[in-house]
Amino acid sequence: MHQDIVPLCAADIQDQLKKRFAYLSGGRGKDGCPVITFPDYPTFSDIPDKEFQNVMTYLTSVPSLQDAGIGFILVIDRRQDKWTSVKASVLRIAASFPANLQLVLVLRPTGFFQRTLSDIAFRFNRDDFKMKVPIIMLSSVPELHGYIDKSQLTEDLGGTLDYCHTRWLCHRTAIESFALMVKQTAQMLQSFGTELAETELPNDAQSTSLVLSAHTEKKDKMKEDMKLALQEGHSILESIREPLARNPEYSLNQDQLDNQTTVQRLLAQLSETEAAFDEFWAKHQQKLEQCLQLRHFEQNFREVKVALDGVSQKISTFTDVGNSLAHVKHLLKDLANFEEKSNVSVEKARALSLEGSQLIENKHYAVDSIHPKCNELQHLCDRFAAEIGKRRNLLNKSLELHGVLETSMKWCDEGIYLLASQPVDKCQSQDGAEAALQEIEKFLETSAENKIQELNKIYKEYESILNQDLMEHVQKVFQKQESTEEMFHRRQVSLKKLAAKQTRPVQPVAPRPEVFTKSPCPSPGIRRGSENSSSSEGNVLRRGSYRRAKSEMSENQQVRSGSTGDEEESLAILRRHVMNELLETERAYVEELLCVLEGYAAEMDNPLMMHLISTSLQNKKDVLFGNMEEIYHFHNRIFLRELENYIDCPELVGRCFLGRMEEFQVYEKYCQNKPRSESLWRQCSDCPFFQECQKKLDHKLSLDSYLLKPVQRITKYQLLLKEMLKYSKNCEGAEDLQEALSSILGILKAVNDSMHLIAITGYDGNLSDLGKLLMQGSFSVWTDHKKGHSKVKDLARFKPMQRHLFLHEKAVLFCKKREENGEGYEKAPSYSYKQSLSMAAVGITENVKGDNKKFEIWYNAREEVYIIQAPTPEIKAAWVNEIRKVLTSQLQAFREASQHRALEQSQSLPLPVSSHTSPSRGNTKAVRKLEERKTDPLSLEGYGSSASLPKPPEKGKGWSKTSHSLEASEDNDGWSSAEELINSSDAEEEGGAGPRKLVPGKYTVVVDQEKGGPDALSAKSGDTVEVIHEGDEGLWYVRNLSTGQEGWVPAGSLSTLIGKSKSAQCLSSSESGTGSALLSNSSSCSESCNTTFSDLKG
Repeated sequence: MHQDIVPLCAADIQDQLKKRFAYLSGGRGKDGCPVITFPDYPTFSDIPDKEFQNVMTYLTSVPSLQDAGIGFILVIDRRQDKWTSVKASVLRIAASFPANLQLVLVLRPTGFFQRTLSDIAFRFNRDDFKMKVPIIMLSSVPELHGYIDKSQLTEDLGGTLDYCHTRWLCHRTAIESFALMVKQTAQMLQSFGTELAETELPNDAQSTSLVLSAHTEKKDKMKEDMKLALQEGHSILESIREPLARNPEYSLNQDQLDNQTTVQRLLAQLSETEAAFDEFWAKHQQKLEQCLQLRHFEQNFREVKVALDGVSQKISTFTDVGNSLAHVKHLLKDLANFEEKSNVSVEKARALSLEGSQLIENKHYAVDSIHPKCNELQHLCDRFAAEIGKRRNLLNKSLELHGVLETSMKWCDEGIYLLASQPVDKCQSQDGAEAALQEIEKFLETSAENKIQELNKIYKEYESILNQDLMEHVQKVFQKQESTEEMFHRRQVSLKKLAAKQTRPVQPVAPRPEVFTKSPCPSPGIRRGSENSSSSEGNVLRRGSYRRAKSEMSENQQVRSGSTGDEEESLAILRRHVMNELLETERAYVEELLCVLEGYAAEMDNPLMMHLISTSLQNKKDVLFGNMEEIYHFHNRIFLRELENYIDCPELVGRCFLGRMEEFQVYEKYCQNKPRSESLWRQCSDCPFFQECQKKLDHKLSLDSYLLKPVQRITKYQLLLKEMLKYSKNCEGAEDLQEALSSILGILKAVNDSMHLIAITGYDGNLSDLGKLLMQGSFSVWTDHKKGHSKVKDLARFKPMQRHLFLHEKAVLFCKKREENGEGYEKAPSYSYKQSLSMAAVGITENVKGDNKKFEIWYNAREEVYIIQAPTPEIKAAWVNEIRKVLTSQLQAFREASQHRALEQSQSLPLPVSSHTSPSRGNTKAVRKLEERKTDPLSLEGYGSSASLPKPPEKGKGWSKTSHSLEASEDNDGWSSAEELINSSDAEEEGGAGPRKLVPGKYTVVVDQEKGGPDALSAKSGDTVEVIHEGDEGLWYVRNLSTGQEGWVPAGSLSTLIGKSKSAQCLSSSESGTGSALLSNSSSCSESCNTTFSDLKG
């Protein structure tokens, strides 16, 4: 069986070679035969055959094939050995030597006995040593020199050859390792080249980029391996030449020269392999890079084509030619903006086409694929430019036509204004009439350059843009022009008559009446004037007794009727002016919002601008801009388009506002975020990002001015609506305008209130649970509680607290206003929460003696009383009116609930009594008793009528407190406590209070009273009683109006129902779980108050 012979390496038998029982010194015989030396080795016979065979095989493989083919010379040194060993060594070598032998030289033992023995033995055993080459027994080294030159023998054999077995072994190991490295490198390069050649080109840029990256990485690793191999080879070469470096006269032996040649050959082979690989890689890399360029080109082509298709589709929607001059200008601006934005895509397309042409010039392998795409890109760009030019030409034509129409309209409006501005009384005189006539004639001289001369010429010249709407608009303008000319004609006729009246002598008979021609499109006023004039002239004809005086009176009536029509026309002009201002400012507002969103907000997400954004501004776009984008979409997509529908009927624009009133709530959210936005702006206003954006937009004002635009806009609407209402009082849409104005003012108030509401701090609950915020404002507040030291009351009674009150549907909040530092509109207050009163247990007294700006809010049957002083009587009236509405609605709701329970339930379960103390404790029991009675405990008795005087005491007893006589009650206009006024500190200290003082009138029992003594009165919660007189220790003697019984009850268990006052009548309102709440009715409450937006504007 044939086996492949694997050549041995020095590294494989390194340990065997180190034994040095044979070595290849590098010496050569006379014929150039390599010399293998077998030095004296006592244990030669102990060497295993396998090791011996390996060493022999390796040593014979080292010389070149040419030298080995000549044959080897073996020098066997056995001078120190025995003849028996010599014989065994020679026989062993002769039997297993693997190569050709040229000569065998044996240095026999030097001892006399051994030498003699060897001579004899050699003669008798010559046949045993028969070999293919002669074996020469040498007695001494000099004899050896006769066969091999001393320069080719090592020192131990008397030669001069420099040989180091360790160095030789190191060189052989390194050379063979280097040869193996060169071989492996060549195989790896060949394998890698095959892999590269078989790689299919990917179909997308990302995959191509990954392949190129992976191949480049492998190539770099290969190059690094080759670099290391080259370094290794040069290092070995330097090691071989080291003796020459030390001694230039040194000559390398043949083996060293062979080693040097081998290394140089391997280095050359490695360099050739590297060069071939570099050439192959350059081609492969170029192909991959071209493939990547192609994939990028194709990907960019697809993206640009989609963008250009979108642009083409978008430009096809630019079909509107405008319905007014301002609209056309707006469309032209939109087209310019669209073109500017689209130019980004167009420029990309042109750049891509140029890039494709460059690839073709660079001899790209995919020219057939690139060239058609470049042509298509060029075609799309040219088509876009043509479409933009076509649209611009049409809009310029429309602009020109609307300019003509606007000029004509302006001429008509100025003419109507001229007619309306001519005073009728001055025109009655001859001079006045002539002056007015000259004004008219001078104005008519301007008609040639301002009027539409020929309608057909307009149709022909602007045929390309005339649609149905525009044609109707042209006809309307032309009709208005004719109507205006007719008005001037009639005015001229009237003025000529008035100018001629003074100069003509008085005629005894009436002149021939004029026949009035009817205008094609007369205004309602003009038509009425014409009819009246015609009627008057007809009367003159029928009644021949009328003379010139009657005719003049008819003419005057005509002039007055004409002036009425002119006034209506003037109001219509003013309405149009307001509408134009509304539309123009709305368009400008929408453009400003878009500018901010695109120029600032969108740029915050631009990766190229991220390095300009400070860390405190990152991820804060929603804080800085709030819901501005939502506001923009509402105005741009909805409100502006709907406003444009009312351009011909501006007096009806109120309906547009009313239909979108809910959408205007977006401003409340924006304004609530405004303080946070301003705070962030103050921190980051110096950020380079804002400066760069402002520079790009070419804005003179910084961003904060534009962030204020929505606040300014919502306040602008009410001014425009007021103006429109002013000129539309007798028009169809006047009521809608008034309602829209009220709604906008309501939104402003809600926004203003919410801005204050979000500034409240320290309130533990949820403000939304308190119901809708009805009113808010700052007041001076005194407190009058039944707790606290009298000395404290005396000291503080004249020192009011400054409190900001928030009136909700379910509670009123008392807060302390704290101003924050800031500049301009950025200065905003905050409110520290102090306390709140549930509206279910609140009552009011509308008038406080001595000040028409004060009123009382009291709590839990006057256990706590707050005297409130408003800034003006009007504000007080508004608050009192709003509180009355809340309490009245609570009363009505409780009555309905009580009646409903009475109908559905035969017996109510008792409610648990609260164990903790609160202002409303004890009232749960009262309500439970009321429910058990299944009757409505609340009565409007006395509401709306004067309360009767209290009856005198039956048992001869009078009022024990004269300060509460009838006169005192009348002086105190409204219900207020007679106790000392006390000012509460910010900590709102609480203390004890004296017994309740008597106020005459009827009361409601709020706590069930059991009969505790012979004179005590038994009463149930809800019973109505009348006070007879006051006793000691807080007891009052009363009569139960339901049962007629009399007796003593604690004053604290009663709540006022009806009191004596000149202008105050009381309404009691009670809810489950709360004390009675009382309301004083005033006849001087205003239904509204002025609400400003100053807090938002700063």
